[in-house]
Amino acid sequence: MGKIDLILLHPPTLYDFRKEPVMYGPISDVVPSTPIFEMYPIGFASLSEYLERNGLHVRIINVALKMLKSKDFDVPKMIHRLRPIAFGLDLHWMAHVQGCLALAEEIKRVHPRIPVILGGLSATYYHEEILRDYPQVDFIIKGDSTEVPLLELIRCLKEKRDISHIPNLTWRNERGRIHSNPITYVPETLDDIAIDYRHIMQKVWRYRDPTGYEPFTHWFTYPVTAVFTCRGCRYNCKICGGSANTFHKMTNRQRPAYRDPLLLARDIMDIRNHLRAPIMIIGDIFQPGDVYGFKLLSALKGKGIKNHIAFEFFALPSREKLERISEAIPNFNLEISPESHDVAVRKAFGRLYDNDALEAMVRNALDLGCRRIDLFFMTGLPQQTRQSVLDTVDYCRYLLERYGKRRRLLPFISPLAPFLDPGSPAFENPERYGYRLFYRSVEEHRMAMLSPSWKYTLNYETEWMTRDEIVYGTYEAALRLNRLKGEFGLIDTKTALATEKRIKDAVKLMRRIDEVAHIDDQTRRNRELTKLGLHINKLNMSTVCEKRELEWPLHWISMNPLRVFKTLFMRLQSNVLEGE
Repeated sequence: MGKIDLILLHPPTLYDFRKEPVMYGPISDVVPSTPIFEMYPIGFASLSEYLERNGLHVRIINVALKMLKSKDFDVPKMIHRLRPIAFGLDLHWMAHVQGCLALAEEIKRVHPRIPVILGGLSATYYHEEILRDYPQVDFIIKGDSTEVPLLELIRCLKEKRDISHIPNLTWRNERGRIHSNPITYVPETLDDIAIDYRHIMQKVWRYRDPTGYEPFTHWFTYPVTAVFTCRGCRYNCKICGGSANTFHKMTNRQRPAYRDPLLLARDIMDIRNHLRAPIMIIGDIFQPGDVYGFKLLSALKGKGIKNHIAFEFFALPSREKLERISEAIPNFNLEISPESHDVAVRKAFGRLYDNDALEAMVRNALDLGCRRIDLFFMTGLPQQTRQSVLDTVDYCRYLLERYGKRRRLLPFISPLAPFLDPGSPAFENPERYGYRLFYRSVEEHRMAMLSPSWKYTLNYETEWMTRDEIVYGTYEAALRLNRLKGEFGLIDTKTALATEKRIKDAVKLMRRIDEVAHIDDQTRRNRELTKLGLHINKLNMSTVCEKRELEWPLHWISMNPLRVFKTLFMRLQSNVLEGE
């Protein structure tokens, strides 16, 4: 096997999560991963495939997952065995800031001469501050598309060539001066990159490391997959770090870049051929316009796709669009985030439809055979009060009474946590949108991740809700919604009772942590937190709902053995030809 050029490492949220007693709260309850956010960014897969296609050897190692699966997994020992040209770490969302910088520091301690490269939206936002204050980071590649700049950087490092011309790169010269090259690599389409699961399977075989490539803790029992339509966004949701204005200011993206719908259809078919698992289409297929969405659906129609496919929508789809989806995909599912039942709150967030339109969409989708509709609501929004949060649950009751008889409508509620996204409109102008920020800098956010509970990690409160109200209002709403799900048969009695107990235990524990946090003596405070550690760990993985509630149906055999074997056999032949 040739020398590895780049190793992409995915860090945990908190590097010492196996030791530190931190109450993460329900920050990840409505995503597949745990609060360690062990699900590495989908961009790792596209980077790996692109760089390999252009002659580099790349490996992905999900450090967070390896640490999560084994309390004895030794990160320094693993790093010591690795000697690539460079290490790459993701700092996409600020939830990873502590883990990312700690892992980078560990790399530098073991391999002081091997460069460490960061990428992601948060790394882009804080690029100069990171290079100024954290010597363990050598390079940051800015923007939402790093394939070409990263390829050039690795080639220059291998050949010891000048790097000053590389677009999107922030770097230090030999005297320690920071240089920020303009973000000029902003591709207009995504046709040259892909999420190729065949590539991932081949890499697993090559490195004999299934855990290193596993996206989240239980992926092999629930192998949900994803394809992406775009980078960038047309919408300006006020708390989103991926909004149109944010992309424009941070990444120099003037308009979203889309993947050709025929290529997207091919991606979906490739997954269908290998995995009988759910497929999530990331990005609203009608965001580029109706022609794009209908072209994709026409390419998929009649192909015998049995996988459950989930569509997410930023704007409500018309009945005509839902009809076309139903004709093309027998097992179609929808995800949409109204955020609040209150139209004024929803508008303040950035969603402009009313409840009549929302309910019409739900009714149409169910009439057309939609297998499941997930509705996501949130706490911590502009103009939202604690009572408004609880009223959202009452609205969920109304929806379930009217549309939930067949158990295909599933509401969820979770907090805006742990951080209001840096770069989002509300982060840039908090007073305008009714927010008060507690942390702004990288270091403030890094230290916040070490707080004893998610209440103290929150980097904001609003004019309408204090931190306490956001935290305890979330738990109260979750408790009521859990009872509602049990009443309407969306979850069984055992699950409902277990979730209720977890929520009540979490509230008690949060109040106890509040008491401990106010102890002046640091030694005593740490000792008391350590005592709570066992109770904290029991409640950390899931609180306000069961992970199983998020899962779409799965075939009994989730993979196509013959196709998988053929893909791995082709990898083996390639290895022989390459002399590996």
